[in-house]
Amino acid sequence: MLRVGLTGGIGAGKSAVSSRLAARGALMIDSDVLAREVVARGTDGLAEVVAVFGDVLTPEGEMDRPAVGRIVFGDEVARRKLEAIVHPRVRARAAEIEAGAPDDAVVVHDIPLLVETGQADKFDLVLVVDVPAEVQLERLTGARGMADEEAKARIASQASREERLAVADLVVENSGSLEDLDRRVDEVWRELSARAAEEGSGRAGHGPDTAGSGHGPDTKG
Repeated sequence: MLRVGLTGGIGAGKSAVSSRLAARGALMIDSDVLAREVVARGTDGLAEVVAVFGDVLTPEGEMDRPAVGRIVFGDEVARRKLEAIVHPRVRARAAEIEAGAPDDAVVVHDIPLLVETGQADKFDLVLVVDVPAEVQLERLTGARGMADEEAKARIASQASREERLAVADLVVENSGSLEDLDRRVDEVWRELSARAAEEGSGRAGHGPDTAGSGHGPDTKG
């Protein structure tokens, strides 16, 4: 099994890369999806959120995400309390999913805040989707319709481009066309598949891109 951490700044096109890897056979584990799952209606995660933050439920008994967002926005202590509820459950659920994967699987953990949460060394390699900051800004204000200041604030709230590239073992540059993206994902997939086959066969090593990178074969999410 090859464990891959996938990340990228807002507007870089990480979701497009994620969907293409899934189509090529990767087992995708999306941390955003799991973060919703672990605080869904009736879960112990949601019960703990209510115990910590009070009545933050919709009339249907779901977590009122905008309400929780208002509580934790700009409040470091509150944000860390929420993370202490959600993150351990997300990692436990990811480990459950991963445990069922075959030996030669490429397991890709889609984690928007991989760098910010210090998880780069938890994977066999890190794959970063990269674009210049000006491309991020153009996409956020164009396709997503954000105001310029909001878009800049969202970009600034994440790790810098340099910080992401510093932990990258493989990079998908995504400033070009969809055809360019498909070609690059094909290249990356061939490399990931070859490395996963090596892992599955029990041969040592992760190839030259990973050697000395600090991303060892830790199998705990």
